[in-house]
Amino acid sequence: MEVRRCTDEPRSDAPGFDAVLDAAQLGEEWALAALWRRLQPALLRFLRGRDPRGAEDVASETWIRVGRALPSFVGGEAEFRAWFFTIARRTLIDTQRRTSRRPNTVALDAAAEAAARDDPAEDAVAACGLDRVLALVGTLPADQADVVLLRVIAGLDVADVAAMTGKRPGTVRVLQHRALRRLAAVLDLEPAVERSVTR
Repeated sequence: MEVRRCTDEPRSDAPGFDAVLDAAQLGEEWALAALWRRLQPALLRFLRGRDPRGAEDVASETWIRVGRALPSFVGGEAEFRAWFFTIARRTLIDTQRRTSRRPNTVALDAAAEAAARDDPAEDAVAACGLDRVLALVGTLPADQADVVLLRVIAGLDVADVAAMTGKRPGTVRVLQHRALRRLAAVLDLEPAVERSVTR
């Protein structure tokens, strides 16, 4: 029996991203599963930062939309990540618009949500305080929260975030700076943020 260490490094015998993407576009289940494993944790963290209660539902709808559009996607890994999170953000916005038009329904209780989770790694990350951080990001104005989540959680660069949000790169940087200063003030970390911003 092979024992593998838990690392973020891909196995040397694992196919590269382009091969996985090509296979996924042809409908290969193993490749779709590989994309899901690679992107689902970041997707959930992004969505929980904006909508903690509806993140799972929005994630499901995001994957449905990605699946429908996947055969027509053209580009490499960086373009795919930007395309994927653009779909996620648009799905979130559409869902928020729909729910704002209808009355609220009773939310699932905490026990049902905990039972529905099937990702132990996500539970471990949540235990380290990620839920608190995402809750704090959720208190930011929507444009600031989007920028922070897309830059930090989704790992997108300024140009991709600017294109997704319809803002100039300079505006994205300003929004990120303001968001981080606001979060630092809440966490009483203002001096540390000032030092990191001036570098």
